[in-house]
This record gives sequence, C-alpha cells and structure tokens, in this order.
Amino acid sequence: MTMPTPETLPRHELIGLPVRVADATHDGYVGLGGRVVDETTRTLAVDGSGTGVRQVPKAAATFEFRLPGTGDDAPAHGARGADQFVTVAGERLVARPARRTEHRGDSIWR
Repeated sequence: MTMPTPETLPRHELIGLPVRVADATHDGYVGLGGRVVDETTRTLAVDGSGTGVRQVPKAAATFEFRLPGTGDDAPAHGARGADQFVTVAGERLVARPARRTEHRGDSIWR
C-alpha cells in the first residue's frame, strides 16, 4: 500500500497514524491525542499515552493527522523529510473503513 499524502489521507487506512483532535463539539475531546488503534463507521479509537483508549465520534470532530516525511522534501541518503500535519473534517471520514478506502475521490458518480 502506498503512503498516504495530504490529498489522499481520507481514503487511506488510519489505524496506526498519530492523531490529535483539533476541534470538537464537546470540549472534552479537544486536544486529545495519540495513535489511532481502531476505527468504526462513526468513531476513531485513540490511544493516548497515559489516558487509555478513547472513542471519538468522527462527525463531531476535526482531526489533525501527522504523516511521516517523505518525497521531494526528504534529504539525501534515504533520510526522512519533515513530517506533515493534515487537518481533516471528521464528516469526510464517516463511512465503514473498508468502504471509505475503496473510493477514489469525491466523485458525484460513486
């Protein structure tokens, strides 16, 4: 599988990616961060260091994912480039994970 890019992140597997809740309708979720450990149609399970696993409703939050640096900005000799931070509205992620990763884009024909 290819590495997610900022443009394709909503179509990729999210489990394992570092994430932070940038905004949410419930103040208790804002700032929650960790690694995505599970995903359902309507929630992301985030394992924060010391806080345990928390279920965050996708539709009620805006997420900031950290993608490892690669590509043109990577230095020579195989070293990683700078990490990228991608902000995604949770509404774009509301779907069964397997179904969401099948889509190729925001086409009105699918």
